[in-house]
Amino acid sequence: MYYDPSTLSNINEIQTSHIELNLRVDFEHKILDGSVTLSLITIADNVNKVILDTKSLIIKSVSQDGRQKIKFHLNNEIDCFGTTGLHIELEKPLAAGIMFKLEISYNTTIQGTATQWLEPSQTVGKKHPYLFTQCQDIHARSLLPCQDTPCFKLTYSANIQVPHPLRALMSAISVGDEKIGDGKSKIYRFEQNVKIPSYLIALAVGNLAGKEIGPRSTVWAEPEIVQDAAWEFEDTEKFIAIGEKLLTPYEWKKYDLLVLPASFPLGGMENPCLTFITPALIAGDRSLVCVVAHEVAHSWTGNLVTAANWEHFWLNEGWTKFLERKIIGRLYGEKESDFHSIIGWSELEADVKLFGEDNPLTALQPALKGIDPGDAYSRVPYEKGFNFLYHIQQIVGGPEFFEPYMKAHIEEFAGKSI
Repeated sequence: MYYDPSTLSNINEIQTSHIELNLRVDFEHKILDGSVTLSLITIADNVNKVILDTKSLIIKSVSQDGRQKIKFHLNNEIDCFGTTGLHIELEKPLAAGIMFKLEISYNTTIQGTATQWLEPSQTVGKKHPYLFTQCQDIHARSLLPCQDTPCFKLTYSANIQVPHPLRALMSAISVGDEKIGDGKSKIYRFEQNVKIPSYLIALAVGNLAGKEIGPRSTVWAEPEIVQDAAWEFEDTEKFIAIGEKLLTPYEWKKYDLLVLPASFPLGGMENPCLTFITPALIAGDRSLVCVVAHEVAHSWTGNLVTAANWEHFWLNEGWTKFLERKIIGRLYGEKESDFHSIIGWSELEADVKLFGEDNPLTALQPALKGIDPGDAYSRVPYEKGFNFLYHIQQIVGGPEFFEPYMKAHIEEFAGKSI
């Protein structure tokens, strides 16, 4: 039995294996318009419906296996989790193990919490609009109708139409582009063949330039700041190489960085193949690159081995903080790593004090039934998780005994949600 209190999908009857997105970016109306095709498999007998998570979406039609349209209904939105589900009636009940596809025509809305639409004045260049998405924790459901849960992992492909001269980037490998409409727009094509949870689907569209900083890394940013960004993050390949030495080979082919406009609300977001980062990290002295080390570490802990639901978020962030400090220690020395750990402990104390020591959200594994995972966000899963792993490392005899276990952890659970 699968359990995730943050999804309303029928996750014990249906599982998504692949998503295909075909979307047009409409800056005038601030919507994404098009369709999604979900490849599904039944994991129980007598399945007669599919329930998908949705939030602030307009659903136009649903068809099964390319045939006639089928019935669906969408209830009113109730809270942070969106509607009580997009309920789709299948043509007939299906036995376990049956694969089928649903094509859903839809568009996002300006109320969607995954899409952030910026005016030209909110960018560095001041000439072109900008779009970026942020799906973690439970916002993928406002980007597309889906099983918005990390308990399943899936591959995805996408065709994204954008107006000239803007460029689209995604948390996937670019597989080409083509001009359409007398060159007034372009379709960018992407494929992500390593399985990921829905919250790692990501899209950005803007006036973007790229500069290569390593054999598998390009920094993307607005042209006005791309040179500064490339200098700031030139150690990225060193971080990846240390991660590989500690754990397993890097599976994602590319590790690109996208420097977003200043309104991006996080330090970084570990979208596979394309980490999103704040321009605040461009300090001019590389003093804040530990954030990039953290996002690189997510390539193994979080993205490759994933927490099965948000109650186990520390399995993403505690492990990643632990690996980040291993990387920093290897590259800059153990004193530097210890200094970051001391700062982290202070941040943990501050957040525990803010929540209150008896608040259940300060638990390493909080109960989140009926609670928006975003409301539970704090330094607790990061720093309490780190200190738990650090404590175990000390108890068992130090890094020489614990680091082989780190590697075994990745080898055992790669590609899984745990």
